[in-house]
Amino acid sequence: MTDDSALYIGLISGTSADSIDAALVSFEGGLPQVHATYAHPWPSTLRERMLSLMQDEAALDLDAFGHLDVEIGHCFAEAALQLLEQSGTPAHLVRAIGSHGQTIRHRPTGDYPFTMQLGDASVIAERCHIDVIADFRRADIAAGGQGAPLLPALHAMLLAKEGHARVVLNLGGIANITVLGADGTVLGFDTGPANGLLDAWCMRHRGEPFDRDGAFASSGHVDAHLLEALLADAYFALPPPKSTGREHFHLGWLAAHRALAGIRPADVQATLLELTARSVAEAIAQQTPTTADVLVCGGGTHNRRLMERLTALLAPRVVSSTAQHGIDPDFLEAAAFAWLARQRLLGLPGNLPAVTGARGSRVLGAIYSAPTDDASAWRNLGHK
Repeated sequence: MTDDSALYIGLISGTSADSIDAALVSFEGGLPQVHATYAHPWPSTLRERMLSLMQDEAALDLDAFGHLDVEIGHCFAEAALQLLEQSGTPAHLVRAIGSHGQTIRHRPTGDYPFTMQLGDASVIAERCHIDVIADFRRADIAAGGQGAPLLPALHAMLLAKEGHARVVLNLGGIANITVLGADGTVLGFDTGPANGLLDAWCMRHRGEPFDRDGAFASSGHVDAHLLEALLADAYFALPPPKSTGREHFHLGWLAAHRALAGIRPADVQATLLELTARSVAEAIAQQTPTTADVLVCGGGTHNRRLMERLTALLAPRVVSSTAQHGIDPDFLEAAAFAWLARQRLLGLPGNLPAVTGARGSRVLGAIYSAPTDDASAWRNLGHK
């Protein structure tokens, strides 16, 4: 069943790893309609282990790695099951689950580029009794692409406005932009760090998982010398297509800068916020200087100080949340992976080569079938 009335679930935990976001979606007329959402919290000890691995601070033996993959898979299954329970949706009404998993390493360049997401899809299929589509990024990388970002195709479907240039800015652990040209062209890339560094510094110095409203950053002052040192990182000067993650922008990366020495923690937080706002603003100015509208989604939309700085740096462009355009900024990514699951079952591509740099369009994702527990299925294969 791949008709417009079918239901899909999208699951993702982004670079921030603050929760597993789940969305129940249908596609009337091919466009996603979100019926229910749920944010599933990570167990704190598991999140700490994941973040340590993402930041290249820990080595795992194969046994520990395999255990982590399955443990994350169970958490993703719990997110889907809770979404079904809270929305009153029977599992048999869901055609498939699109599970992004948790990225622990993203190395899209070099002799053997790769990307790795954990969260055993077979576990999700077994527990939910729903087919699961997972492993969405590797086909694009095999075709010479970055494997990211994958949301621009959906951004174009939902937010493009004929004859008007727009930017969709996603403020997750990493910031990325989708440039929607007035002529219908679509570009996109990761601009650099966003919530990932801000959250990590806040946790280290305040014991809080995120900087609510940017209050910690607002209590400090930007250190111009440190900001200049951070902006000198080679990633910011790279031309698109490009993508990055916690394996590059993490607290170890920050600590490596001599300019950090002696600066008050609040001033570092203010500087990190300015780094995000400045790198985003410069990327938009370089790629699409005449854009009038910037539509923001992701967790960073709730950081009032960050939104204020973006509004100031991007003026006279109008900066607004996608909520003002009818799109929930917190669950757009989850809806996107429901859409990618549907694309896979329809045999349609999910990447945009102009965004990722792949050699061509590719059908993304692998299918993990739900258990049938049906003796007739064995008889049909010749088993008695």
